[in-house]
Amino acid sequence: MQDAAPDNPRFEYDYQDSLVFWVLPTARAMKRALNEEFAKLGVTHQQWRVLLRLAREKNVCQAELAKQMTIEPPTLAGILDRMERAGWITRRPHPSDKRRKIVSLEPRIEPVWEQLVGCARRVRARAVKGMSPEQLSVLRDALAAVRANLGVEEL
Repeated sequence: MQDAAPDNPRFEYDYQDSLVFWVLPTARAMKRALNEEFAKLGVTHQQWRVLLRLAREKNVCQAELAKQMTIEPPTLAGILDRMERAGWITRRPHPSDKRRKIVSLEPRIEPVWEQLVGCARRVRARAVKGMSPEQLSVLRDALAAVRANLGVEEL
């Protein structure tokens, strides 16, 4: 029987020094932990991402929101449909281009927002347990540098 991973130098890789193998599993673990918390409230991670954008930018064009979130516009439309039915957001025509929609938060989301923030803070506390403020500062700066180097301007 052959080994599952043959000792073949052509398939060597510097896993221990690979940012991909540090960052992506960490991001997936954070997302999974957030999803577990949000599920208790009936909220998805994608809905949280929409809320974060709208909390920071107030009124956002739906097409721009899809671009910022790197998801397809029809996928975002489905997410927004559910959020609109819940009374969390509104979509209205753009003042100068009626084909475009502006997405805004509604006051009805405020109690849900407070609960979501609590969820996010609990996950963050678990994730950074045992890390010093200095370590967190270095981590934040290092990740900001990686994003800048890759051309990602904002979170």
